[in-house]
Parts: sequence; C-alpha cells; structure tokens
Amino acid sequence: MDINNLRNVLQDFQASRLSLDEAIDKLKILPYEDLDFVKIDHHRMMRQGFPEVIFCQGKTAEQVATIMKSLAVHNSSSILATRATEAMYAVVKAVLPEAQFYEIPKIIYVKRDTIVPDNQRFILVMSAGTSDIPVAEEAAVTAEIMGNKVERVYDVGVAGIHRLFAHQDIIQNANVIIVAAGMEGALASVVGGMVAKPVIALPTSIGYGASFNGLAALLSMLNSCAAGISVVNIDNGFGAGRLASIINKMR
Repeated sequence: MDINNLRNVLQDFQASRLSLDEAIDKLKILPYEDLDFVKIDHHRMMRQGFPEVIFCQGKTAEQVATIMKSLAVHNSSSILATRATEAMYAVVKAVLPEAQFYEIPKIIYVKRDTIVPDNQRFILVMSAGTSDIPVAEEAAVTAEIMGNKVERVYDVGVAGIHRLFAHQDIIQNANVIIVAAGMEGALASVVGGMVAKPVIALPTSIGYGASFNGLAALLSMLNSCAAGISVVNIDNGFGAGRLASIINKMR
C-alpha cells in the first residue's frame, strides 16, 4: 500500500464509506502481506519511493504472478519484475492483462505514468560491446520505469576507442552514467576519467575463460584509478539502474 492508497483508506473511513472492520482489513497489509510463500513489502513505496521489485529467478511462474498481481492492486506506481522468462510472463499476463514483457533484459513490468521524468537531467547507459546490451538494458529499463529520462550509447568499447570519443557531447551532458562492460571491464575507467559525473560501473559475465564469468571485469572496476566510480555486482543491471535513479533525482 503506497501513501496514496493509505490516504484513500483514511478518507473513505472518515466519510463513513468503510466500516471500522473494513478499514482495519485494508490497513493490515500496510507493513507487509503474508501469503505463506512470500511476505510482500507494501510499505516500501513509502520508505523508498518505489514498490518492492520482484526477483523472478528461483520462483515459479505462479508465485511471480501472485506477487505481481498483489503489488499491482495495492500500489498506484509502476511494477517491475527482473530475471523473468516468457513462461512466467504468460502466467502473469493471464491475471494482469496490462503487464508487458521486454525480452532482451528479461523484465516484466506494468507501466503507470505516475512519475514524470525531468527531461533536463538524464541517465546515460553505455555498453562496451553488443554482447553487454542485455545487462545494460536491464539497467536502462529499470531507470526508465522508475521515472527517469534515459539515453543509450552501445558498442563503444576500448578495442575501438574512437567510437567512444564520437559521443563526447551526450557523455558530458549526462547527469549519471552507467557503464556495462565484460572482458577486462576497461571502459568504466576510461569514462570515469572523462567526466565530473558519478559513474556506475556494471561488470558483465561476458568474456573468454580467464574473465571468470565477470570476475575479471569486477576486479578491474574495483581497482580503477579514475575517481568517482562506484561498482555494482556482476550482471546486476537492476542494481545499477536503481542506484542511478536515486542519484539522478537528488537535488
């Protein structure tokens, strides 16, 4: 239940449209809703400005659909589920017809335009290679659904660094930059040395054997000599998008 729903419950009760028992039943889910296999945190919208996000990996399609439907009913904001499959989406769609699926980043979402983006401040999402795009898109779509203007610059890795320099204007004008890179993860350091903006380094698991499924990129980014770089976990596009959204909305 977000702050708007709470306000509506109290207004309905004051206007005698709800009995005391009905008001209590609605307020019971304020901290969380216990559905045996999950305790849905309906309070998160009030604490953090966005509802609980569903991490689908390891859950059944029915569990994802149940959680997503409850969040959609009790929140007026957009709803987001990451690491989803098409099979999960089919079950969600049956109970939540307005749900949409973005295949590249594997995201199910219900978009409600309750947050108007500030078009003067945007998040730039960059990828070193085309193979990094699915993780970069998880970050980009997360930030967009959370009410941010997002621009993209893809396939500008250090193997052809002249491609990066062709995008100087948009890089310098961004308010926050997310850099997704696998292999040795060098692009984040290069971008970090170019700008006076926060750079969120997003290591991906793309690369040959010695990249150790993204560990090499993670360590390179953690050891970057460029100042002002933060690093999220391997393939954690959602975490990068959420952090960028928080930074972008600060004044």
